Amino acid sequence: MLQHLLIGNGDIRSYVTQLLLSLPIVFLALSLHETAHGYVAHKLGDPTAYNLGRLTLNPLKHLDPIGFVCMVLFGFGWAKPVPINTRYFKKPKRDMALTGAAGPISNLLLAAVFTVLLKLAYEGLFFASYPSDFWAQMAFYLLIFLFYGVRLNVTLAIFNLIPVPPLDGSRILLAVLPYQLYYKIMKYENIIYIALMALLFLGVLTPVLNLVTDFIMKLLFTAGLLKDSYFWYFI
Repeated sequence: MLQHLLIGNGDIRSYVTQLLLSLPIVFLALSLHETAHGYVAHKLGDPTAYNLGRLTLNPLKHLDPIGFVCMVLFGFGWAKPVPINTRYFKKPKRDMALTGAAGPISNLLLAAVFTVLLKLAYEGLFFASYPSDFWAQMAFYLLIFLFYGVRLNVTLAIFNLIPVPPLDGSRILLAVLPYQLYYKIMKYENIIYIALMALLFLGVLTPVLNLVTDFIMKLLFTAGLLKDSYFWYFI
């Protein structure tokens, strides 16, 4: 029964259903992302995020309205950046790079957790018999929810690794660029941000980001032994 729903009932994948199922994932992914930044910075000696109460998974502490809308609509977005004070770091370039990398890494780890949960749910639910269409649909929604848990976390990680300000990739870039060149780039941060937003809304970035996202997801699913033909049609 679930196979039939998966392939033959297109209205289940409606925009409203997708939105409702993805919202909890967006809240969790963005909150974990920023908390990871703050936690690593705190461990490296910077108490700024800790003192501001940003080491929390409470989404109200982290949400950026534009980044949240982009995450919901496009799957690529950001949260309100955790403040970092590099004066507390013993090795500013290295520690800034580690702090920047913490967010994307936390999302990739969460994506791996959702992959395991998706495998377990898939094996237990996909070929099961259900007493009614209602319970079959509930099982299908669970699979969709877990799938979004993988995809949205991967897309958030990949998007934030783009090496341009204000994304996390720019912090990692600091570790490999001379200070003088890095700060020359940062002088144009506002212009780069506007250009990034334009590319995002025009859909220019989407094909490339989707290509990388799909590649990472296939690696996760292959590692999780999610190879059934029905499942690959599903994704």
